[in-house]
Amino acid sequence: MENFYDVLTYDEKIAFALRSLYANSGYSKYRMSKFEEYDLYVKNKDFLVSGNVITFTDTDGRLMALKPDVTLSIIKNSKDNPNELMKVYYNENVYRVSKGTHSFKEIMQAGVECLGRVDDKVVASVLELAKSSLDKVSSSYALEISHMGIVEEVLNACGFDKSEKKEIVIALGEKNEQAIRQLCKNKGIDEKLTNVVAKLVTVYGDCDSVLAELDCFALNEECKKEIDSLQAVLGMLNDKSNVIIDFSVVNDMSYYNGISFKGFVEGVPSSVLSGGQYDKLMAKMGRKSGAIGFAVYLDELERSEEL
Repeated sequence: MENFYDVLTYDEKIAFALRSLYANSGYSKYRMSKFEEYDLYVKNKDFLVSGNVITFTDTDGRLMALKPDVTLSIIKNSKDNPNELMKVYYNENVYRVSKGTHSFKEIMQAGVECLGRVDDKVVASVLELAKSSLDKVSSSYALEISHMGIVEEVLNACGFDKSEKKEIVIALGEKNEQAIRQLCKNKGIDEKLTNVVAKLVTVYGDCDSVLAELDCFALNEECKKEIDSLQAVLGMLNDKSNVIIDFSVVNDMSYYNGISFKGFVEGVPSSVLSGGQYDKLMAKMGRKSGAIGFAVYLDELERSEEL
């Protein structure tokens, strides 16, 4: 006779394991509505994984959306307590375009969010939890970490404006050193600084080897402060195995600051986990609290079963 666990699909088994992991790590279950007002997503469309949203008109005439994202809903419906720490986990269905089918799909997504007083210790604990999440999926995994604060302050030191920084970040995400050098040339950046910006592409490796190279980014006190923050967080990790530093792991600087990270497992070509600090998003939504979180994309795990 089949038991309950035997009839679960692969992604459901992973979701079950993740729920247990998060609950045992001190996170509380967060439940939310399937719907939000469409305006919430319009105002923060660049934050979304996919800009495509399924909408409908409610009985009172409001334009509503099937939620394509969980983080925005949690922020919107939570109290702003910057001196406390709220730790929640979720296992929710979201509705967006799947990478595998390129059509709208109901996608099971699990993840955690920490809102409030987010210090280096909290950031390190979230990274540890991200590692444990990946380990639930596969023993062959890698957690790639970047730091948006270092990237932004290096670009600020070079005098790039907002639109120029966006172009640099896109090129950095593509590991396109040639494009970065061309953008520096267009800006009139000297060779020494150009080499520093280009090094954001080439610096890559385990924690200890990369930490030894970070001094080249210490262009001013602001840069040094961000480097110190990354060093402090990495120094708090209990286990640095399977952790890679890669500054091409970037997110939109309009929303993210500090640590940014993605998780990969063997057999899946794209990231199955993504997260970071998003204090800037909190500020955009009128909040004073800090925030960090990550999501595990269970639809990507379905694809791994098909490969």
